[in-house]
Amino acid sequence: MQRRPAFPARLDMPQAPTKGVPGAARPAQSPTPQGVGLDSAAVRTRMVQRLAASGIGAASVLNAMGAVERHRFVDSALVNQAYEDTSLPIGLGQTISKPSVVARMIELLLGADCARASGLGRVLEIGTGCGYQAAVLSRLAREVYTIERLRALHEKARDNLRPLRLANVHLILGDGMHGYAAGAPYAGIIAAASGDSIPDEWCAQLAVGGRLVAPMAAADGRQLLLVVDKTPHGLKQSVLEAVHFVPLKSGVV
Repeated sequence: MQRRPAFPARLDMPQAPTKGVPGAARPAQSPTPQGVGLDSAAVRTRMVQRLAASGIGAASVLNAMGAVERHRFVDSALVNQAYEDTSLPIGLGQTISKPSVVARMIELLLGADCARASGLGRVLEIGTGCGYQAAVLSRLAREVYTIERLRALHEKARDNLRPLRLANVHLILGDGMHGYAAGAPYAGIIAAASGDSIPDEWCAQLAVGGRLVAPMAAADGRQLLLVVDKTPHGLKQSVLEAVHFVPLKSGVV
């Protein structure tokens, strides 16, 4: 039986040169500036109330969104916008998704047949970004495998998540277009980037009874939220509302 990777996991590939002592621990993330009031649970409670009013009905999702401090995953200059329903830049042309989009996509994952029967098991996240969605998923799934192709963001997510000590989150540096076969099969796969089609590897790594939630580019240039359920008889697809995500790309840089 293949041993699953420990936190944080990395694919075997050439490493960029780094300064300092090899294997040395990275410094802890700088503390959030004081005086902005973001450490107050009341700020997150108001965000959760807005999510509930917008249609998010799963109490477990609302609780997870209220528990994870989003301001700790954005740059210090943007912390005052952390609990607004807006996407924010995180560097390298990437963004942290709107809270409403994160909650919506995770709630859709919970609607999978296997999740309704026995809770959300192992989940694969395509596009770690700053690590925020992985932190939310960690409160709802038994295991979270999250893969990022941009080395600098992979390192940023590791710094952001380290203080939380999430033993069920596995960080992977790799090409998300290929999924992550070592952790398969997955009860859920969630993508934070939009492609022209769903890679075959994702569907192959999805468990029967599992669900994939991902944005997909339509022929007219719009992006639509796609839900793929894997049944004993094949794949069932549903196209939902319009969304806006960064493009899905291949290769590790």
